[in-house]
Amino acid sequence: MMLASNMRRVIRFGALTLIDARGSRHEICDFGSPRIVMRLTDPKITRRLMFASSMGWCEAYMEGQLVFDQGSLGDFLHVWGCSENILEQTWVGELFRIFYSVLASLQHYNPMEKARRNVAHHYDLSAELYDQFLDVDMQYSCAYFAEGDENIETAQLLKKRHIAAKLDIKPGMTVLDIGSGWGGMGIYLAKNFDCKVIGVTLSEEQHSLSNRRVRELGLEDRVQFELRDYRTLSEPVDRIVSVGMLEHVGQFQYREYFRKVKSLLKPDGVALIHTIARMGRPQPIGAWVRKYIFPGAYLPTPSQLTSAIEHNYLWLTDMENLRVHYARTLNCWYQRFLENRNKIKNLYDERFCRMWELYLLGCEMVFKDQYITVLQMQITREIDTLPITRDYMMETENQLAQYDNQNRPKTAKVEKIRKLESA
Repeated sequence: MMLASNMRRVIRFGALTLIDARGSRHEICDFGSPRIVMRLTDPKITRRLMFASSMGWCEAYMEGQLVFDQGSLGDFLHVWGCSENILEQTWVGELFRIFYSVLASLQHYNPMEKARRNVAHHYDLSAELYDQFLDVDMQYSCAYFAEGDENIETAQLLKKRHIAAKLDIKPGMTVLDIGSGWGGMGIYLAKNFDCKVIGVTLSEEQHSLSNRRVRELGLEDRVQFELRDYRTLSEPVDRIVSVGMLEHVGQFQYREYFRKVKSLLKPDGVALIHTIARMGRPQPIGAWVRKYIFPGAYLPTPSQLTSAIEHNYLWLTDMENLRVHYARTLNCWYQRFLENRNKIKNLYDERFCRMWELYLLGCEMVFKDQYITVLQMQITREIDTLPITRDYMMETENQLAQYDNQNRPKTAKVEKIRKLESA
């Protein structure tokens, strides 16, 4: 079987057995655990799997044409990811990297209208979907596990504290939230620092829900969320925060992005950019993720980001690498997704559930087994804007911890907001 022969050239980890649609058994490899037996249910899929690489395997799982008799989807993704790491160090890996980089570069031109469509593809899904697996504050980005064993609610609160401390916000300041999501970060900053927050998003669902949260909490005088592209803004602010938005900017727009950040910062301003990044050589994200989950997305390398920052004469005053935090975040999301799978299936269908299982588990795998991480970059226009040691960050986090312990919980739940919408 040619498919089995091709797989033997690629798989270099675990123990894998393939049963084809006719029932024939093919031993692919035996490099130890995990042990996986997977079965194809449709003979028509075999030819496509030989030439479609990971895209074909992912689509086969989505359509129910690939099932596991032993082991799980998570085990298979672990084996695939570790095998890709080995292959990536060879000349074959370099050849594929060049080919896919050229192919994917055509998708990274990101004018405003295309950016809006790309955002709508993912973020304008039903808010009820995200409510099934996110924390109560709807934080859809890497959490912060200070001890390592926190639940997702606590870890997301710690993330907001961690970011807030790096912003060094003073009362009366104006904070711009680029890619404001469902409003959790902006609301947290406004409540804790007596500042004004302006958030911008391209998602109609997020814009609608975040403003309902503001009204429910009575924060209209301090928080405003707008449906607009950050590139249309012009009024300078004291602080900028952007969490999980840079991944959608595109590899050819980094200089433009940081040029805009600079123009929107007052001379003594501070920006905190939180983004997924790729360690190693630049290359596009997987074709399946680009097609089904995040069209137009690109994960930058640190060198691509620092080059764009330096080009705009900005100071990179602090950079933290949150290595395994996102793998743990995704695992928490996946477990909640499974707990509420029937509800999600009723919202969409079985194919959608399998697609999102693959997305959540696949992302956990790349953060755990491959070269993907999360960076937090603190940026200023002037060299002396911030204190010359990092002590102020710890002091602010401790103060926020005391405040949060005395005032929890005050965040409006999405379920409560939905009742207001239907009233």
